[in-house]
Amino acid sequence: MQETQRTPTVLISGAGIAGPALGYWLNRNGFRVIIVEIAPGIRPGGQTVDLRGLGGDVVERMGLIDEMRALSLDQRGAAWVRSDGSRRAEMPVTAFGGNGPVSKLEILRGDLVQVLYEATRGDVDYRFDTAITALDEQEDAVVATLTDGSKVTADLVVGADGPHSAVRRLVFGPEEQFVKPIGGYNAWFSAPDTVGLDGWYLLYQAPGGLNASMRPSHDPAIAKAGLAFQSEPLTYDRRDLDEQRQILVERFAGAGWHCDALLAAAQEADDFYFDAFAQVHMPSWSAGRVALVGDAGYCASPLSGMGTSLALVGTYVLAGELGPADELNTGGLRAALARYETVMRPFVDNCQDLPNSIDRFAPKTESDIAINAAVMKWMQRWPFRPIAERLWFRIADSIALPDYPA
Repeated sequence: MQETQRTPTVLISGAGIAGPALGYWLNRNGFRVIIVEIAPGIRPGGQTVDLRGLGGDVVERMGLIDEMRALSLDQRGAAWVRSDGSRRAEMPVTAFGGNGPVSKLEILRGDLVQVLYEATRGDVDYRFDTAITALDEQEDAVVATLTDGSKVTADLVVGADGPHSAVRRLVFGPEEQFVKPIGGYNAWFSAPDTVGLDGWYLLYQAPGGLNASMRPSHDPAIAKAGLAFQSEPLTYDRRDLDEQRQILVERFAGAGWHCDALLAAAQEADDFYFDAFAQVHMPSWSAGRVALVGDAGYCASPLSGMGTSLALVGTYVLAGELGPADELNTGGLRAALARYETVMRPFVDNCQDLPNSIDRFAPKTESDIAINAAVMKWMQRWPFRPIAERLWFRIADSIALPDYPA
């Protein structure tokens, strides 16, 4: 009697953007896919992300672009404001072909993830309230121990679990080796729209390296808010939200514009998130039968505006290089992971190249704030426009997206 060939299994840690996207492509290639997620379900809400350049191309190849467009936010552009609300500079969404600070296709992170989840939930084994606690790589498989005590034998384990990746820590080493701070901190949360945004993303910069922002959501009464500041590395408990909120109070109290109202909203927000501006730099994104994708392997920081595109393009390339499940073997796996890095490395390097980005986002002096606003105005005009477009607004298309066989 002929033995039935086992379907190759890929275990993915993380059900954010990268995990479900990778699950989509791997399932199409014939793999059995298991995704573990420490949260009790798909995380709703979240801030606005964009589908610019190649990220949008990947979603289109998934056949999901119409669903994304239906959930997209109608935004008019970005504006830099003074404390009294008057505008220093504006950049409409049409600037730079829809690849400016506000892109032509913006969607809430939770909506994006929900679409990816609905497209994969029937074919992918999702296990919520679950995480990987140990990995034992053997000759022809990896045995993962999960928080519920169960074990999963997989041909490949992929960390798609963000910049503080548990998979990276288990296999590659402590976070401090790879996560590099780039000079500041950022908080995201929902807040009442006390401004009347009318489709605009408003940014208020104050001396001391402060940036407060509000941008639209689906609910016209609610804004997606941000409070960011320049700083040397701080010591705080990542699980203590009250401590993190107090850090913001110490920086932004009395800073002008709507900062005090935003601080009050941060105290109550159930979607409050605080973290350092940081990048993940690694010499390799794979080791044996373990690989990393998205922020876990090459976070470019929110300052890049490229996190979503990196995750979507990375998952497409990784799955494409792995190819059909029934053709996978040990030698083929190693070669596929090497090709994944070869294709992605130039794109990652471009996205992580952020010269003086924190100084532009949160200038330290009033004169620097005024100069930044002037730059935002003048870069939209001839002869500066093509130079600015080449330097800052074509990164999303800076590699050729490979075509992989269906």
